[in-house]
Amino acid sequence: MKILLLADIHANWAALSAIRESFDACLFLGDLVEYGTDPVPCIDWVRQHAHAAVRGNHDHATVQRVTTGPGSGCRRLAAATRQLHQQVLTPSHFKFLARLPVTQTLDLDGLRFFLVHATPRDPMDEYLGADVAGWTTRLANVEADFVCVGHTHIPLDLSLGKKRLINPGSVGQPRDGDPRAAYAVIENGKVEFRRQAYDLDAAIANLRASGLDAESLEIAIEMLKTGGRSTDASHSSR
Repeated sequence: MKILLLADIHANWAALSAIRESFDACLFLGDLVEYGTDPVPCIDWVRQHAHAAVRGNHDHATVQRVTTGPGSGCRRLAAATRQLHQQVLTPSHFKFLARLPVTQTLDLDGLRFFLVHATPRDPMDEYLGADVAGWTTRLANVEADFVCVGHTHIPLDLSLGKKRLINPGSVGQPRDGDPRAAYAVIENGKVEFRRQAYDLDAAIANLRASGLDAESLEIAIEMLKTGGRSTDASHSSR
């Protein structure tokens, strides 16, 4: 069985549509919206193709119509694109995002999967990277072969005793210095991390046509071009 792991699409349809991987099941790990400016086809794709999906902090913020000050860096971009999304998403899109669970456990191909956007302690907001001790503590009461997470936008593979933690990285806004869309495939228990180049010019053209203010537009373009390396990406804004 071939399982496709996707996370942090962030309304980047150019990136998502470039992934032409075949799969038997797709697991989505949160953050369909914000930062990018093309949320509708991204939501529609996940709604149609994902076998299971969980809610990310940006999905939650859009649905709850969270208002924040302009801020800087990622925080500014999230606030600006949130306003745009609320103008183009339909009630059906809002309902889909609102009904996403914060965690999900399921069995596939004889393996148990636990899905969460951030961590079990704080499913949508806690930022935890390659911290073996931290993850061991947080997963003490989780029974799973694979724990699949997103949120950091950086691929990660940790062995934690009988559990294996996988973060496939970000489809729509990588932050590891590689601008290509990131994802992972699990097939017959074997994990492969993959990258896919996409039409960056098309993604930037969509940003320019969206009506974003000049400062937010500059932030968004720089993040896409550099793979997040040169942008102030504070943990609280991920």
